[in-house]
Amino acid sequence: MSKQDEYTVIAGCGRLGANLANKLSEEGESVTIIDRNKDSFRKLSPSYSGISLTGDATDLGVLRDADIERASAVISVTNYDNTNIMIAQLAKRLFGIGRVIARLYDPEREFVYRELGIDTISPAVLSIQEIDKLLNKKAGDAE
Repeated sequence: MSKQDEYTVIAGCGRLGANLANKLSEEGESVTIIDRNKDSFRKLSPSYSGISLTGDATDLGVLRDADIERASAVISVTNYDNTNIMIAQLAKRLFGIGRVIARLYDPEREFVYRELGIDTISPAVLSIQEIDKLLNKKAGDAE
């Protein structure tokens, strides 16, 4: 599947969602980004060539408006874990999307996502890993 055949639906147009949408769009992928607040779309680059859809991504009608059925991936990066898991579950179970990724602020809840076959990105865990790498690098440099 080429980048032009890829279609990603992103829920949440905060810093992460907007930057991800911009990157995928620049790479030639088709993207729809959904957010409840239409002002959030100001974070998108002027060169963003995807669709911006104002609405609640937990609403089946909004997901259908986003043409979720043809999505190769759904990424949920709202600021709320419960919202992200709900969107991810809808994408996985109801629409049969194979690649579903959700941001997870509470790493202790990761097992719930894993049981559902949903990949997670946890800012806390990623930060810990990066800090650990930096600490080890500094310690290694001192030798």
